Amino acid sequence: MVIKTAEFVKSSGRWQDCPEATLPEYAFIGRSNVGKSSLINAMMNHKDLAKTSGTPGKTQLINHFIINEKWYLTDLPGYGYARVSKSLRKDFENLIINYILNRKNLVNLFVLIDSRHTPQKIDIEFIEWCGESGIPFSIVFTKVDKLKPNVVIGNVEKYKEELLKTWEDLPEIYVTSAEKKVGGDEILKFISTTNQFLFENQVKFDN
Repeated sequence: MVIKTAEFVKSSGRWQDCPEATLPEYAFIGRSNVGKSSLINAMMNHKDLAKTSGTPGKTQLINHFIINEKWYLTDLPGYGYARVSKSLRKDFENLIINYILNRKNLVNLFVLIDSRHTPQKIDIEFIEWCGESGIPFSIVFTKVDKLKPNVVIGNVEKYKEELLKTWEDLPEIYVTSAEKKVGGDEILKFISTTNQFLFENQVKFDN
């Protein structure tokens, strides 16, 4: 997929305030500091489309971008960050959950995992919740440039082993690096193929 245009649409503090649900939508989520904004910018070939920060919890609203005037990319608040109050964290969690469960045009949720770590409880729990809730999602490992290839492979395999304790089949898995621009093209290819399928089958969305 060639990215011709990538434009910010709006930030929303409630899922009900998101743009009209008439286009296919692909959302990105992960623990704070997982490299979500950097990956989005690398994929879109736009250095500051999504705002990056060294401070965990920078994304605190649902941020919508329209890509090639044909589909929405959504940057969701991170889950599990520690540098906000418990009440504020609960608000963000409710925002995320309500968006994921109620957004009719959400085609796929990309769950980002930091490849530098072995399986984290909070990531496993979130993935399990997605499965239990019937949410279509993919797993995206980030920051693979920070590790030797054999370590990346080992950490990914550990996640697979952990998930296969409760999953019969695993979702699509992508291995990425925003810095080296690795893996983003594969994600965009998946989005392009999915959009083509939706178009050919005249799938319509509504609010």
